[in-house]
Amino acid sequence: MLPAYLPNPAAALFGGGTPIDFGRNYSDGRRFFGDGKTYRGLLLGVLAGIAVGLIEIRLAATYGFENLPHQTFTSIIVLSVGALLGDLVKSFIKRRLGKERGSKWPVADMYDLVAGALLLTLIVDPSWLFANITLPIFVFILILTPVLHRSVNIIGYLLKVKEVPW
Repeated sequence: MLPAYLPNPAAALFGGGTPIDFGRNYSDGRRFFGDGKTYRGLLLGVLAGIAVGLIEIRLAATYGFENLPHQTFTSIIVLSVGALLGDLVKSFIKRRLGKERGSKWPVADMYDLVAGALLLTLIVDPSWLFANITLPIFVFILILTPVLHRSVNIIGYLLKVKEVPW
């Protein structure tokens, strides 16, 4: 899941610039996504996910990690893109509910990237998904995600990359 876990913090760290919604509002008068979702963050987040996935592929080829999912070029792209699409969908829904940027939405904030990554993988490469994300691995992802999410957000807050520690 590294190609899915890395894009969000990378987007926060390297983002900025032109917002994806160009500052426009939806029909309800609220922003589509907000200033925190930028083209630079999206691009660099996806590239960071792909880079870590390529490292995984290289390490697996060199050292043969047999017990881990076997990444493919398609899987790392889909996991990376899906994670950030999941985050965008969550942000869109958050704005519709009147929640501002940085406001807490615990379950959605933690699992948006997992839902987006796995759903896009199901659509684009279901054979890879079912061959590699077994029930025990899925349960592990569900347990690990909140721990990683909270830890990375605290680090981002301490580094002043994030305005809030959640």
